[in-house]
Amino acid sequence: MNAIEQAIATRRSVYALNRDLPLPPHEIVATIEHALRHAPSPFNSQSTRLLVLFGAEHEKLWDMTADALRAVVPTEVFAPTAEKIAGFRAAAGTVLFFEDRNVIKGLQERFPSYADTFPGSADQAGAMLQYALWTTFATQRIGANLQHYNPLIDSAVAQTWDIPANWHLRAQLVFGGIAAAPAEKALAPTAERLRVAGL
Repeated sequence: MNAIEQAIATRRSVYALNRDLPLPPHEIVATIEHALRHAPSPFNSQSTRLLVLFGAEHEKLWDMTADALRAVVPTEVFAPTAEKIAGFRAAAGTVLFFEDRNVIKGLQERFPSYADTFPGSADQAGAMLQYALWTTFATQRIGANLQHYNPLIDSAVAQTWDIPANWHLRAQLVFGGIAAAPAEKALAPTAERLRVAGL
């Protein structure tokens, strides 16, 4: 197994996170910037935008998420949700992923034959960046898990961090030190998931 294959196998959803990071924050930001610069995008559009939160700003995100969820989850069944959000809050930081709708609109205007495909391909580009960063974190012994509390928190996030109106929130990557290893992952047989033609 080469280094890239090993990194792919190492990447997991780690939920037991703490603030004991193996790298200083400025090196984590450099890792994030590297992934942002080099992840592919349709027509090299580079439409993904990021907001990285550490410390009190990270806690603020998960406090506002808990508040938003309290408004929609019945009180009598809220305890598991509160526990899950507390786990995210206990981590070291969060990367929020956005897509710039102005860039997507520009692509639609420049390439009208593909106009209907650009919102989906922008999401795919964002997902590739999420995966690239998540996998890189795994090689650095940084745990992470990917969340999607959008659109529930979109307005609060935009107001709190002065997010431009054309930035559309798509995902939240929670990261931190690994407090406990994740459970073994069940893998479906590839024979049921893979077809090959032409060999």
